[in-house]
Amino acid sequence: MQFYVTQNHGTEPPFTGRLLHNKRDGVYHCLICDAPLFHSETKYDSGCGWPSFYEPVSEESIRYIKDLSHGMQRIEIRCGNCDAHLGHVFPDGPQPTGERYCVNSASLRFTDGENGEEING
Repeated sequence: MQFYVTQNHGTEPPFTGRLLHNKRDGVYHCLICDAPLFHSETKYDSGCGWPSFYEPVSEESIRYIKDLSHGMQRIEIRCGNCDAHLGHVFPDGPQPTGERYCVNSASLRFTDGENGEEING
């Protein structure tokens, strides 16, 4: 699943990702290159079935690509460092940004802020 998502622009089935319900404090990194992508304090439950964040670590951490596949108009998000597919961003998120970064767990590695434990999505 990880290769399919990150390298073939795939999508894991909703509500199946290992990091969907993770509530620990820490940082979500790119599974491929370990670049930091999202802080846990920006994660929220959007109800969409994938981990959702309202803001990346920095603008440079994410690359934005127009995606017209499957008859839809979306913005694909990729790792700004290694170009791995992460998911999509939508303009229906909470404040302060109003954005919802909908990310496949399979594209992420979580590092716990307290004990340094790593969990691959």
